[in-house]
Amino acid sequence: MSTREGRAVRYDRYGGVDELYVAGVGFDDPGPGRVLVEVHAAGINPGETALREGVFAESWPSTFPSGQGSDWAGVVAAVGEGVTDVEPGDDVFGWTDDRASQATHVDVPAEQVLRRPAGLDVVTAGVLYIAGTAAAASVASVDPQPGETVVVAGAAGGVGQIAVQLLTLRDVEVVGIASEHNHDRLRELAVTPVAYGSSPEETLANLRAATPDRVHAVVDLVGGGYVALARELGVPAERINTIIDFEGAQAHGAATRGTADSAGRDDLAALGALVADGALQVPIAAGYPLDGVREAYTELEKRHTAGKIVLLPQE
Repeated sequence: MSTREGRAVRYDRYGGVDELYVAGVGFDDPGPGRVLVEVHAAGINPGETALREGVFAESWPSTFPSGQGSDWAGVVAAVGEGVTDVEPGDDVFGWTDDRASQATHVDVPAEQVLRRPAGLDVVTAGVLYIAGTAAAASVASVDPQPGETVVVAGAAGGVGQIAVQLLTLRDVEVVGIASEHNHDRLRELAVTPVAYGSSPEETLANLRAATPDRVHAVVDLVGGGYVALARELGVPAERINTIIDFEGAQAHGAATRGTADSAGRDDLAALGALVADGALQVPIAAGYPLDGVREAYTELEKRHTAGKIVLLPQE
């Protein structure tokens, strides 16, 4: 068994971005049924901030020192016994459940490794799993039908821009709630933009002005009361999905389907194919080297980024 010298993002206790650092790490050859990947792009996501801050310490505790990250794309470095679908040198993308993708290498089960199709660039592939499957699960949850109107709160974010495109591919009329400086981008995606109000009442008024007819479903990607607002619009609870407002969902009977409820490999393969075919755009807002992980999360946590932020571990 050989060991490769690499680097990985770590934190030793719960806290803010200052707890993040990059450590030297050795990567052994993969075991049976596993693949070692040299990571060229790794997405970052709001859920990782919550894990690092200890928000989920009771339900999903961190083991210190903890790594970070689920999304990745890169090149196969080595394969374990029994792996036949990929071989060293293949361009691949996928995910890890071990909080480990923000590193120069990641060791994953072979079933979490997909060949990267021509037309899907490595950076986009490296941010696709969490945001893409969250969007896919959210859209599937509200069961959109052709000709219906669906409101998406947080439409200009990394998950939001994927969700609105998946909806338009289903011939749905999409209304996207977003900051005004992102409205031109939403129009490019055939989405009717609506501005956040200074109060829930103002946002509700803005929506009613933009959607004089019935709203059939709501996808909430930001929290802050949009489940309750959807009920004010007369949307049935079973046609509301939130990936963040769990209290609101419990109070109103809405769904909370996200990445954990997606079809996993099948959804990721379908998303990759849509990008490769030009049917789905995944905007990249910024890229940072591994040593810039603190700066990357500082930018992410402003919650105003239109698109995905990616770490580039080989730079």
